[in-house]
Amino acid sequence: MKKKPSSPFDPVISSRPFGELRDGTVVEAWTLKNPGGLEVEIITYGGIVTRLLTPDEDGSRADIVLGFDTLEKYLGDHPYFGAVVGRIAGRVAGGRLEVGEESFSLDCNDPPNHLHGGPNSIDRKVWKAIALHRPDKAPSLELRCHSPHRENGYPGAVDLTARYTLTEANELIFETEARTDRITPISLTQHSYFNLTGEGSSTIHGHELQIESGQIFSVDKDMTLLGSVKSAEGSAADFRQPKPLHEAISGLFQKHGDLYWLGESPTLRPVATVRDQDSGRVLRVSSDLPCLQLYTSVSLDGSLTGKSGHRYPGFSGLCLECEGYPQANTPGEFGSILVHPDTPQTSITVYHFSTDSTLFSQ
Repeated sequence: MKKKPSSPFDPVISSRPFGELRDGTVVEAWTLKNPGGLEVEIITYGGIVTRLLTPDEDGSRADIVLGFDTLEKYLGDHPYFGAVVGRIAGRVAGGRLEVGEESFSLDCNDPPNHLHGGPNSIDRKVWKAIALHRPDKAPSLELRCHSPHRENGYPGAVDLTARYTLTEANELIFETEARTDRITPISLTQHSYFNLTGEGSSTIHGHELQIESGQIFSVDKDMTLLGSVKSAEGSAADFRQPKPLHEAISGLFQKHGDLYWLGESPTLRPVATVRDQDSGRVLRVSSDLPCLQLYTSVSLDGSLTGKSGHRYPGFSGLCLECEGYPQANTPGEFGSILVHPDTPQTSITVYHFSTDSTLFSQ
């Protein structure tokens, strides 16, 4: 009996060289495809999602994440395009970290605060890649890296795992696990910039956004978290009912976007939905994490050129960063991001792609 020839969209996982670091370390690019036309490319440098192709309502595919086509550009300055970010995603006020009775000073790479794990953090490491064999045959890639004790000021040696899986339901599942040899705070996130019209094609002003929370964290002029939440009701930051971003961005704090308190949850639940009217693409984000950082990419200024050859001006992409509360290094009202040696920390975030506009009304 002849083997049935594979179609371009059969479940598949493959790898290729993507380039080398200056010390000769090889960086790989891994491609995952599912039967629904969803395709994602991840490089071992930073666990970065470099490409994400999804079909529109006519079946035409487009790459919907910002990024570059060469390793050299990722080695240069860029705002965490597609990377796995940590040890703590978000801002730690003044770089001051208190763990029990000990104090630690973190690198303040976003003065006066510490941002996204500090300089040359896990987003700049080469992770070890392993193709996983799942019973459901879904293509899945596991990435592992090690962060030594006192890296960027953090206590504890930490082993991190990030796992990307594509399902037949057109979901990209992002899972993390962290293990440590001493008590330390960890909060990882996936930092892709989405543009559902297509990377480099337009801004996100025409995207409609819904966020399943009306509570945002208070910050000062430097985006320093002040340890309290307030209601977003009646403000531009209130996305509990979907609205176009062009109606909201000018009224957001510094046109940047806020950190939303979703509440703690032991299970996966929807946290945000985005729809692009031009393409009909819909992205629904679900997570078991308690916070969601909205970022409008206001800081992009046209100096970076993406995969399409087009420059990225402000508002070229939209970040929806699911994470723990960055200041929760002691248990409190906003949970805890502390990891103990005897208990690994896990998280899951799911990105579901469709052209089903009724998701807004559910």
